Amino acid sequence: MNLTRSVPAPLRVSILGASGYSGAELLRLLLTHPRVTVDRLFANSSAGRSVADVLPAFARRIDKTFETFTPDAIRGSDLVFLALPSGEAMNLVPSIVDVGKRVIDLGGDFRLTEPAQYATYYKRTHTATALLGRSVYGLPEWNAPAIRTASLVANPGCYPTSVILPLVPLVKAGLIAPAGIVANSLSGVSGAGRSASADMSFGEVNESVRAYKVGVHQHIPEIEQAVGQFSGSPATVTFVPHLLPTTRGIYTTITATLQKSATADEVHAVFASAYGNAPFVRLLSGIPEIKYTTMTNFIDIGFQLYERNHQLLVFSTIDNLLKGAAGQAVQNMNLMFGFDETEGLL
Repeated sequence: MNLTRSVPAPLRVSILGASGYSGAELLRLLLTHPRVTVDRLFANSSAGRSVADVLPAFARRIDKTFETFTPDAIRGSDLVFLALPSGEAMNLVPSIVDVGKRVIDLGGDFRLTEPAQYATYYKRTHTATALLGRSVYGLPEWNAPAIRTASLVANPGCYPTSVILPLVPLVKAGLIAPAGIVANSLSGVSGAGRSASADMSFGEVNESVRAYKVGVHQHIPEIEQAVGQFSGSPATVTFVPHLLPTTRGIYTTITATLQKSATADEVHAVFASAYGNAPFVRLLSGIPEIKYTTMTNFIDIGFQLYERNHQLLVFSTIDNLLKGAAGQAVQNMNLMFGFDETEGLL
Protein backbone atom coordinates (compact mmCIF):
# COMPACT_ATOMS: atom_id res chain seq x y z
CA MET A 1 0.00 0.00 0.00
CA ASN A 2 1.37 3.40 -0.98
CA LEU A 3 1.10 5.68 2.05
CA THR A 4 2.28 8.85 0.33
CA ARG A 5 -0.66 11.18 0.50
CA SER A 6 -1.60 14.74 1.27
CA VAL A 7 -4.03 14.90 4.17
CA PRO A 8 -6.48 17.80 4.10
CA ALA A 9 -5.52 20.31 6.75
CA PRO A 10 -5.55 20.09 9.60
CA LEU A 11 -3.55 16.92 10.17
CA ARG A 12 -4.59 15.46 13.52
CA VAL A 13 -1.66 14.31 15.66
CA SER A 14 -1.30 12.81 19.13
CA ILE A 15 1.76 12.55 21.38
CA LEU A 16 2.63 9.80 23.86
CA GLY A 17 5.09 11.08 26.45
CA ALA A 18 4.02 14.69 25.93
CA SER A 19 5.21 15.90 29.34
CA GLY A 20 8.89 15.01 28.85
CA TYR A 21 11.57 17.27 27.38
CA SER A 22 11.25 15.99 23.80
CA GLY A 23 7.48 15.66 24.05
CA ALA A 24 7.12 19.25 25.25
CA GLU A 25 9.37 20.52 22.44
CA LEU A 26 7.27 18.56 19.98
CA LEU A 27 4.08 20.09 21.36
CA ARG A 28 5.58 23.57 21.11
CA LEU A 29 6.40 23.04 17.42
CA LEU A 30 3.07 21.45 16.56
CA LEU A 31 1.03 24.25 18.12
CA THR A 32 2.42 26.70 15.57
CA HIS A 33 2.51 24.32 12.59
CA PRO A 34 0.15 25.69 9.91
CA ARG A 35 -1.20 22.28 8.87
CA VAL A 36 -1.55 20.53 12.22
CA THR A 37 -4.01 20.31 15.07
CA VAL A 38 -3.13 18.53 18.29
CA ASP A 39 -5.59 15.71 18.99
CA ARG A 40 -4.67 13.87 22.22
CA LEU A 41 -1.79 14.18 24.70
CA PHE A 42 -0.73 11.21 26.78
CA ALA A 43 1.49 11.22 29.86
CA ASN A 44 0.64 8.43 32.24
CA SER A 45 2.45 9.96 35.21
CA SER A 46 0.52 13.21 34.73
CA ALA A 47 -2.80 11.75 33.60
CA GLY A 48 -5.76 13.82 34.73
CA ARG A 49 -3.77 17.03 35.10
CA SER A 50 -4.07 19.94 32.69
CA VAL A 51 -1.19 20.61 30.31
CA ALA A 52 -0.85 24.14 31.67
CA ASP A 53 -0.59 22.81 35.23
CA VAL A 54 2.26 20.43 34.38
CA LEU A 55 3.93 22.68 31.79
CA PRO A 56 3.13 26.32 32.65
CA ALA A 57 4.72 27.59 29.43
CA PHE A 58 1.61 26.29 27.62
CA ALA A 59 -0.89 28.24 29.73
CA ARG A 60 -3.47 29.97 27.49
CA ARG A 61 -1.94 28.22 24.49
CA ILE A 62 -3.67 24.86 24.78
CA ASP A 63 -6.68 23.76 26.82
CA LYS A 64 -6.11 20.03 27.13
CA THR A 65 -5.57 17.44 29.84
CA PHE A 66 -2.97 14.70 29.84
CA GLU A 67 -4.53 11.26 29.46
CA THR A 68 -3.65 7.62 30.00
CA PHE A 69 -3.02 5.98 26.63
CA THR A 70 -5.39 3.45 25.09
CA PRO A 71 -5.49 2.41 21.40
CA ASP A 72 -9.11 3.59 21.17
CA ALA A 73 -8.09 7.11 22.21
CA ILE A 74 -6.07 7.73 19.03
CA ARG A 75 -8.68 6.54 16.51
CA GLY A 76 -9.27 10.15 15.45
CA SER A 77 -5.57 10.83 14.85
CA ASP A 78 -3.75 10.64 11.54
CA LEU A 79 -0.30 10.37 13.14
CA VAL A 80 1.00 9.35 16.56
CA PHE A 81 4.33 10.51 17.97
CA LEU A 82 5.99 8.52 20.75
CA ALA A 83 8.40 10.50 22.92
CA LEU A 84 9.01 7.78 25.50
CA PRO A 85 12.09 6.21 27.09
CA SER A 86 13.52 3.35 25.07
CA GLY A 87 11.88 0.06 25.95
CA GLU A 88 8.34 1.45 26.12
CA ALA A 89 7.48 2.06 22.46
CA MET A 90 7.89 -1.57 21.41
CA ASN A 91 5.05 -2.49 23.77
CA LEU A 92 2.69 0.15 22.33
CA VAL A 93 3.47 0.56 18.63
CA PRO A 94 1.95 -2.77 17.52
CA SER A 95 -1.48 -1.76 18.85
CA ILE A 96 -1.19 1.68 17.20
CA VAL A 97 -0.19 0.26 13.83
CA ASP A 98 -2.98 -2.32 14.10
CA VAL A 99 -5.60 0.46 14.11
CA GLY A 100 -4.08 1.92 10.94
CA LYS A 101 -2.18 4.88 12.37
CA ARG A 102 1.17 6.13 11.11
CA VAL A 103 3.84 6.43 13.78
CA ILE A 104 7.02 8.39 14.47
CA ASP A 105 8.99 6.98 17.40
CA LEU A 106 11.51 9.34 18.98
CA GLY A 107 12.98 6.54 21.12
CA GLY A 108 15.42 3.81 20.19
CA ASP A 109 13.19 0.76 19.90
CA PHE A 110 12.91 0.66 16.09
CA ARG A 111 16.25 2.11 14.96
CA LEU A 112 18.31 -1.08 14.89
CA THR A 113 17.57 -3.79 12.35
CA GLU A 114 19.07 -6.63 14.41
CA PRO A 115 17.26 -7.74 17.60
CA ALA A 116 20.51 -9.16 18.96
CA GLN A 117 22.18 -5.75 18.80
CA TYR A 118 19.19 -4.21 20.53
CA ALA A 119 19.47 -6.77 23.33
CA THR A 120 23.20 -6.13 23.69
CA TYR A 121 23.10 -2.35 23.81
CA TYR A 122 19.67 -1.66 25.32
CA LYS A 123 19.90 -4.52 27.85
CA ARG A 124 16.43 -5.92 27.12
CA THR A 125 14.76 -8.30 24.69
CA HIS A 126 12.88 -6.71 21.81
CA THR A 127 9.20 -7.69 21.93
CA ALA A 128 8.07 -6.34 18.54
CA THR A 129 10.62 -7.80 16.14
CA ALA A 130 7.96 -8.30 13.45
CA LEU A 131 7.87 -4.52 12.99
CA LEU A 132 11.62 -4.01 12.61
CA GLY A 133 11.45 -4.82 8.92
CA ARG A 134 8.75 -2.18 8.42
CA SER A 135 10.57 0.54 10.32
CA VAL A 136 12.19 3.31 8.27
CA TYR A 137 15.17 5.21 9.65
CA GLY A 138 14.09 8.85 9.72
CA LEU A 139 17.15 10.69 8.48
CA PRO A 140 15.55 13.11 5.99
CA GLU A 141 18.75 14.16 4.24
CA TRP A 142 19.45 10.58 3.15
CA ASN A 143 16.21 8.62 3.41
CA ALA A 144 13.43 10.96 2.25
CA PRO A 145 11.86 8.64 -0.39
CA ALA A 146 11.41 5.82 2.14
CA ILE A 147 10.16 8.23 4.82
CA ARG A 148 7.44 9.56 2.52
CA THR A 149 5.79 6.13 2.22
CA ALA A 150 6.53 4.82 5.72
CA SER A 151 3.95 3.72 8.26
CA LEU A 152 6.56 3.56 11.06
CA VAL A 153 9.49 5.98 11.23
CA ALA A 154 12.31 5.59 13.74
CA ASN A 155 13.54 9.10 14.52
CA PRO A 156 17.36 9.09 14.78
CA GLY A 157 19.09 9.58 18.11
CA CYS A 158 20.55 12.97 18.94
CA TYR A 159 24.18 11.86 19.12
CA PRO A 160 23.89 9.78 15.92
CA THR A 161 22.42 12.72 14.00
CA SER A 162 25.48 14.83 14.88
CA VAL A 163 27.85 12.03 13.78
CA ILE A 164 26.10 10.41 10.82
CA LEU A 165 25.37 13.56 8.82
CA PRO A 166 29.03 14.69 8.72
CA LEU A 167 30.36 11.16 8.08
CA VAL A 168 28.16 9.79 5.29
CA PRO A 169 29.30 12.12 2.46
CA LEU A 170 32.97 11.63 3.35
CA VAL A 171 32.77 7.82 3.49
CA LYS A 172 30.56 7.68 0.39
CA ALA A 173 33.08 9.74 -1.59
CA GLY A 174 35.98 7.54 -0.45
CA LEU A 175 37.66 10.57 1.10
CA ILE A 176 38.15 9.02 4.53
CA ALA A 177 38.78 5.47 5.70
CA PRO A 178 35.58 3.88 7.02
CA ALA A 179 37.49 2.08 9.78
CA GLY A 180 39.11 3.66 12.82
CA ILE A 181 36.87 6.73 12.96
CA VAL A 182 36.76 8.45 16.36
CA ALA A 183 33.80 10.61 17.40
CA ASN A 184 33.73 12.53 20.67
CA SER A 185 30.38 14.13 21.49
CA LEU A 186 29.43 16.47 24.32
CA SER A 187 25.77 16.88 25.26
CA GLY A 188 23.73 19.11 27.49
CA VAL A 189 21.98 17.37 30.38
CA SER A 190 18.50 17.55 28.81
CA GLY A 191 19.60 14.66 26.59
CA ALA A 192 19.11 12.32 29.55
CA GLY A 193 15.41 13.22 29.79
CA ARG A 194 13.24 14.70 32.51
CA SER A 195 13.38 11.56 34.67
CA ALA A 196 17.17 11.14 34.54
CA SER A 197 19.09 9.74 37.49
CA ALA A 198 20.70 12.07 40.01
CA ASP A 199 24.20 11.72 38.53
CA MET A 200 22.86 13.16 35.25
CA SER A 201 21.32 16.21 36.95
CA PHE A 202 22.64 19.71 36.35
CA GLY A 203 23.84 20.01 39.94
CA GLU A 204 26.14 17.03 39.45
CA VAL A 205 27.32 18.04 35.98
CA ASN A 206 27.80 21.79 36.53
CA GLU A 207 31.42 23.01 36.47
CA SER A 208 32.57 19.60 35.27
CA VAL A 209 32.80 17.48 32.12
CA ARG A 210 32.92 13.69 32.10
CA ALA A 211 32.70 10.80 29.69
CA TYR A 212 30.12 8.08 30.28
CA LYS A 213 29.01 4.73 28.82
CA VAL A 214 32.38 4.43 27.10
CA GLY A 215 32.31 1.54 24.62
CA VAL A 216 28.78 0.47 25.53
CA HIS A 217 26.57 3.41 24.54
CA GLN A 218 23.41 2.36 22.71
CA HIS A 219 24.06 4.80 19.89
CA ILE A 220 27.23 3.01 18.72
CA PRO A 221 25.46 0.38 16.56
CA GLU A 222 23.01 3.00 15.29
CA ILE A 223 25.86 5.18 14.01
CA GLU A 224 27.68 2.30 12.35
CA GLN A 225 24.48 0.87 10.83
CA ALA A 226 23.38 4.19 9.32
CA VAL A 227 26.80 5.19 7.99
CA GLY A 228 27.08 1.80 6.31
CA GLN A 229 23.53 1.97 4.93
CA PHE A 230 23.81 5.40 3.35
CA SER A 231 27.47 5.39 2.30
CA GLY A 232 27.64 1.84 1.02
CA SER A 233 30.75 1.08 3.09
CA PRO A 234 30.67 -0.63 6.50
CA ALA A 235 32.15 1.70 9.11
CA THR A 236 33.66 1.24 12.55
CA VAL A 237 33.36 4.18 14.90
CA THR A 238 34.83 4.67 18.36
CA PHE A 239 32.17 6.83 19.97
CA VAL A 240 32.70 8.54 23.33
CA PRO A 241 29.83 10.62 24.79
CA HIS A 242 30.39 13.30 27.43
CA LEU A 243 28.11 15.32 29.68
CA LEU A 244 28.45 19.05 29.27
CA PRO A 245 27.35 21.63 31.90
CA THR A 246 24.69 23.17 29.64
CA THR A 247 20.98 22.44 29.38
CA ARG A 248 20.82 21.68 25.66
CA GLY A 249 23.03 21.26 22.62
CA ILE A 250 25.50 18.71 21.24
CA TYR A 251 29.05 19.36 20.11
CA THR A 252 30.77 16.60 18.12
CA THR A 253 34.38 16.30 16.98
CA ILE A 254 35.21 13.54 14.49
CA THR A 255 38.74 12.39 13.65
CA ALA A 256 39.19 10.33 10.48
CA THR A 257 42.13 9.22 8.35
CA LEU A 258 42.26 10.54 4.80
CA GLN A 259 42.38 7.83 2.13
CA LYS A 260 43.78 10.27 -0.41
CA SER A 261 45.22 13.74 -0.42
CA ALA A 262 42.61 16.46 -0.45
CA THR A 263 42.45 20.22 -0.33
CA ALA A 264 39.99 22.20 1.77
CA ASP A 265 38.11 23.09 -1.42
CA GLU A 266 37.76 19.42 -2.32
CA VAL A 267 36.43 18.53 1.13
CA HIS A 268 33.96 21.39 0.97
CA ALA A 269 32.85 20.23 -2.48
CA VAL A 270 31.99 16.78 -1.08
CA PHE A 271 29.79 18.32 1.59
CA ALA A 272 28.25 20.82 -0.83
CA SER A 273 27.37 18.05 -3.28
CA ALA A 274 25.59 16.12 -0.53
CA TYR A 275 23.89 18.99 1.28
CA GLY A 276 23.67 21.92 -1.11
CA ASN A 277 19.88 21.56 -1.20
CA ALA A 278 19.37 20.30 2.35
CA PRO A 279 17.36 22.99 4.16
CA PHE A 280 18.66 22.22 7.65
CA VAL A 281 22.36 21.59 6.97
CA ARG A 282 24.65 24.62 7.18
CA LEU A 283 28.21 24.24 5.93
CA LEU A 284 30.64 26.58 7.64
CA SER A 285 34.01 27.92 6.60
CA GLY A 286 35.05 27.94 10.26
CA ILE A 287 34.46 25.84 13.37
CA PRO A 288 30.86 25.72 14.67
CA GLU A 289 29.59 26.67 18.11
CA ILE A 290 26.65 25.25 20.03
CA LYS A 291 25.06 28.63 20.67
CA TYR A 292 24.29 29.15 16.98
CA THR A 293 22.18 25.98 16.66
CA THR A 294 20.39 26.20 20.02
CA MET A 295 16.60 26.46 19.55
CA THR A 296 16.91 25.66 15.82
CA ASN A 297 16.55 22.56 13.65
CA PHE A 298 19.90 23.17 11.94
CA ILE A 299 23.08 21.15 12.03
CA ASP A 300 26.23 23.22 11.52
CA ILE A 301 29.21 21.38 10.03
CA GLY A 302 32.78 22.62 9.81
CA PHE A 303 36.11 20.90 9.21
CA GLN A 304 39.85 21.32 9.29
CA LEU A 305 42.58 19.36 7.53
CA TYR A 306 45.19 18.04 9.96
CA GLU A 307 47.93 17.45 7.44
CA ARG A 308 50.56 16.54 10.03
CA ASN A 309 48.81 13.20 10.65
CA HIS A 310 47.05 12.94 7.27
CA GLN A 311 43.72 13.32 9.06
CA LEU A 312 40.50 15.23 8.65
CA LEU A 313 38.85 16.82 11.68
CA VAL A 314 35.12 17.43 11.35
CA PHE A 315 32.97 19.40 13.79
CA SER A 316 29.19 19.53 14.13
CA THR A 317 26.66 21.12 16.45
CA ILE A 318 22.92 20.56 16.91
CA ASP A 319 20.21 21.26 19.43
CA ASN A 320 19.65 17.81 20.94
CA LEU A 321 15.95 18.50 21.57
CA LEU A 322 15.25 19.82 18.05
CA LYS A 323 17.40 18.47 15.21
CA GLY A 324 18.27 15.67 17.62
CA ALA A 325 14.64 14.88 18.51
CA ALA A 326 11.42 16.93 18.11
CA GLY A 327 12.49 19.13 15.19
CA GLN A 328 13.67 16.17 13.15
CA ALA A 329 10.43 14.36 14.01
CA VAL A 330 8.42 17.26 12.55
CA GLN A 331 10.71 17.24 9.51
CA ASN A 332 9.81 13.56 9.06
CA MET A 333 6.11 14.28 9.55
CA ASN A 334 6.26 16.91 6.81
CA LEU A 335 7.76 14.39 4.40
CA MET A 336 5.26 11.66 5.34
CA PHE A 337 2.23 13.83 4.62
CA GLY A 338 3.42 15.73 1.57
CA PHE A 339 4.08 19.07 3.29
CA ASP A 340 7.06 21.29 2.58
CA GLU A 341 9.97 19.87 4.59
CA THR A 342 10.55 23.15 6.42
CA GLU A 343 6.95 23.85 7.49
CA GLY A 344 6.68 24.69 11.17
CA LEU A 345 10.44 24.68 11.58
CA LEU A 346 11.65 28.02 10.16
